[in-house]
Amino acid sequence: MSFFHPQQQREPAKHAVDPSLQPWVEKYRPKTIDDVSSQEHAVAVLRRTLTSTNLPHMLFYGPPGTGKTSTILALARQLFGPDNFRSRVLELNASDERGISIVREKIKDFARQTPRAQVVASDGKTYPCPPYKIIILDEADSMTQDAQAALRRIMENYARITRFCLICNYVTRIIEPLASRCSKFRFKPLDPESTSSRLSQIATAEHVDVSPAVINMLIYTSQGDLRRSITYLQSASRLAHRVVPDRVIKDFAATLGIEVTVDNDMDVDMDSVKRKRAANFDAIRKKVKEVVREGYSASQLLSQLHDLIVEHPTLSARQKAQSALALAEADKALCDGADEELWILEVALNIHKAVA
Repeated sequence: MSFFHPQQQREPAKHAVDPSLQPWVEKYRPKTIDDVSSQEHAVAVLRRTLTSTNLPHMLFYGPPGTGKTSTILALARQLFGPDNFRSRVLELNASDERGISIVREKIKDFARQTPRAQVVASDGKTYPCPPYKIIILDEADSMTQDAQAALRRIMENYARITRFCLICNYVTRIIEPLASRCSKFRFKPLDPESTSSRLSQIATAEHVDVSPAVINMLIYTSQGDLRRSITYLQSASRLAHRVVPDRVIKDFAATLGIEVTVDNDMDVDMDSVKRKRAANFDAIRKKVKEVVREGYSASQLLSQLHDLIVEHPTLSARQKAQSALALAEADKALCDGADEELWILEVALNIHKAVA
């Protein structure tokens, strides 16, 4: 997270982010504190601050991926609205900028500025917009003790117009004089039910068909870290769309004259494999067009075909070498931007020739 200079904060964003290109962690970050999962105590207390708008200095602590940063960002948006958010909120990652010079320069400069007049919300909603700013210091436990001591004085001197939210994983690394000036909020690891519900919501919104067993595995491997489990879900979704189904690879290989063993769920007619050894140019071209129409990545298709050939139990070393040479040539051409369909056809014909 980078520091935004107050002058830069007045400028509107120059580029709109395409939601389809966003990481799901950001795309589905809670918009309000009521959307925060499984942190009932913190949410209940913060909800009351929205009515009074009398926000104290805060210290959020707990394991990674439990919603600490999401909660304060959602609260700030509800307090200030989208039009005042950029001028009233400063977000810093203290692990990147943790020295005393940063505290004395960037943080102090922002903290001492009188908040700008409230801008009328463009979305037609009314926001409390209290007369102070918020400075969010993520990973505050990475700050040096000198920097924390300097921060304590700034918190005292500018408390009327600036409130601080310190976010950390280990509260014991925050010096006591600093911690004592903050209201502490402990964020606990998410329970499996809350994580499962959130992952299911995201999977439904992204049209990802995911079974309960897969969700349970995502939760188990992420160990209560919701951010990590959402990232795993997105990675698995992209991988699932990229990998060519085994059935398609084996059917394509059979068309080229490669004998393949078929699992129970594969729909390859093995009686026709011998006939396909004598396949002519038109038959191979038809199969290539069929595969291309399905929209599979040429590089992924050839990569999986390569693995099948290299591990094939009956092909000779010479046949494998000639096939690998054809695949390597195609890979280089595809990296240079060559036509995918033409190179799949080229490889198919060369492999058919090699194994005939």
